Amino acid sequence: MSSTVYLRPEAQKDIEEAAFWYEKQRPGLGNEFLDEELATIALITETPTLFPILRKNARRALVKRFPFGLYYLNEQNRIVVFAVIHGSRHPNVWKGRT
Repeated sequence: MSSTVYLRPEAQKDIEEAAFWYEKQRPGLGNEFLDEELATIALITETPTLFPILRKNARRALVKRFPFGLYYLNEQNRIVVFAVIHGSRHPNVWKGRT
């Protein structure tokens, strides 16, 4: 059974900014990034407990091909994505968003 996904506005902004940056690097790469984000979201929707808990109830799914982590909460009836952060950023960046 799949869950409903809610992207917090700050997570949506993370995705948009990264896609824009990749698109500037090479036309079409921004769309490839978005495709991988959607694939990751689909995976956590189908199997929300697949990825490890990092702190409290927060989990992280790594995005294929791109050095990003998708941080989310597995709530009772939905998945809440609260951050999409590049792997080079300090790991505490996402903690203030939970």
